[in-house]
Amino acid sequence: MTAQPIVPPAPAQSLLAGAHASAQETTAPPARPVRPNQVLAIVCVGIVLANLDLFIVNVALPDIARDFTEAGLAGLSWILNGYAIAYAALLVFFGRLAERHRRDASFLLGVAVFTLASAACAAATNVTMLVAFRVVQAAGAALMTPTSLGLLLAAFPPERRGHAVRTWTAIGGFAAALGPVVGGFLVAWSWRWIFLVNVPIGVLALVVGLRHLPPVPGHEVRRPDAWGAALVTIGVGVLTYGIMKTAEWGWASGPTALTLGAALLLLALFVVDCLRSANPFIDPALLRIRPFTGAALILAPYSIAFGAMLLSIALWLQDGWGWSGLKAGLAIAPGPSLVPVTSLLLAGPLIARIGPAAVVALGVALFAAGMAWWAVVPGLEPSMPVAVTGMVFLGVGVGLTFPTVMGAGTAALPASSFATGSGVLNMVRQTSLALGVAIFVAVIGGPDTALGRLAAYERAWWLTAAIALAALLPLPLLRARPAERTA
Repeated sequence: MTAQPIVPPAPAQSLLAGAHASAQETTAPPARPVRPNQVLAIVCVGIVLANLDLFIVNVALPDIARDFTEAGLAGLSWILNGYAIAYAALLVFFGRLAERHRRDASFLLGVAVFTLASAACAAATNVTMLVAFRVVQAAGAALMTPTSLGLLLAAFPPERRGHAVRTWTAIGGFAAALGPVVGGFLVAWSWRWIFLVNVPIGVLALVVGLRHLPPVPGHEVRRPDAWGAALVTIGVGVLTYGIMKTAEWGWASGPTALTLGAALLLLALFVVDCLRSANPFIDPALLRIRPFTGAALILAPYSIAFGAMLLSIALWLQDGWGWSGLKAGLAIAPGPSLVPVTSLLLAGPLIARIGPAAVVALGVALFAAGMAWWAVVPGLEPSMPVAVTGMVFLGVGVGLTFPTVMGAGTAALPASSFATGSGVLNMVRQTSLALGVAIFVAVIGGPDTALGRLAAYERAWWLTAAIALAALLPLPLLRARPAERTA
C-alpha cells in the first residue's frame, strides 16, 4: 500500500463518508514508495521515547533530590506529575489538531520537541526549570503518540493494521515497564543520563524519518472547537491532578472532592458540547463504532490494574524484601520482556483462530492470576524464582491484552479519525494508569510493621486482580457487527 493524497470528506459528512474517502486514496499516483515495516520501525522509536519517560524518572528522584537540596518532596513530585498531567491532557487535543496536517511532519515535530526538551532537562539547574522542561517534553510525547498511530494506519493495508498496532502497543508497553530497569542502570553514572539518553535516539529518529517516512496528508476538516478543546484538556488535567493528590489529601477530604468534582463537571460539559456542537471536538459517531467503544471501556479498568501492578511490585521488592533497585529491576524484567514476544508470536495466531475478544479474555485472566499469585505466594521471604514466576504470568497477560485491545479499537477507525481516535484511547489509558497508582497508594496506607505491610500489599493485589477482571464486561463490544465489518 502507498501513501497518496486523501480525498477529504466534507465537514457535515458521516464517518462512513470519511472511510469511503480514505478508500479513494489508492487511486492516486504515489508520492513516495511506502515500506510499511520501515514506517513501523521509525514510529516505534518515538513511542519508546514517550513511554520510557513515563516511569524511568521514578528511580532517579533520590539522586535529583541530593543535587537540588532546596526542593522538598512536593516540588520533586511535580517532576513526575507535571509530565503525566500534561501528557494525558494534551493527547486528544494534539490528535484532533494533527488530523488537519501531514502526519509525518507532525510526528517528526513531536520527536524534535521531545528531544530538545530532554536535552534541556539534563541541563536544568533547579527543580522549577526541570519541571517546566518536563511539561514541554510531555507535549512532544503527546504529539508523537497519536500521529505515530496515524502513520501506521495509513501505511498498512486494512488486513495488516491490527498486527501493526499490536506491535506498536507491545513495544510501547515494553518500554514503559522497562523504565525502572533502565533508570536503575543510568543513575549509577548520573540522573542527567536518564534525559541525555533520549537525545541520540531522537536525533536518529529525526534523520531516518526525514529520509524514509512517506508523506501522509491530513484531512481538510474544520479546526478543532476551541471550547471543546479547552474543556477536555483542562478537565483531564484537573482529573489527573486530583487523582495524584489523593495520597496527600485523602479520598474523603474537601480538596479531593472539590478537585474531582470540578473535573467531572468540566468533562460532563465537554460531553454535552460534543453532542450539541456542529463541529464537535470528538465526533459522537466514533462511539457508534463498537470495537472502538469496547476498547475504551476495556482499557479503563485494565490500565488502572496495570498502573497499580507496576508500582506495587517495584515497591514491594525494595521495601518488603529489601532488594536494591537494580536487583528489583532484574526481577521485574522477565515480565516486560515477554510483552512483545507474546504479542508478536502468540497473539496474532490466536486472534486468527479464536478472535480478539477471546484473546483479551485469556490475557485478562492471566493478568488476574498473576496478581493472585503475588497476593498468595510470596510472603516475607525473598525469592527470585517466586518473583520471576509472578512476572511471567503478568507479562504474558499484558502481551495478550493491551496490544490486542489497541489493535481492535484503532483498526476499526476511519482514516479521517486515526489520530483523534488513537488519542482518545491513549488518554483513557494514561489517565487510568494515574488512577491505579492513586488507588494503590490509598489502599496500602502507611503500615509500620513487616506483617502490616504484607497484609496491606495483599489487599492491594487482590483489589488489583478484581479491577482487572472488570475489563471482561465490555468484551462483547470488540465483536463488530457484520454491517460495521462491511463498512
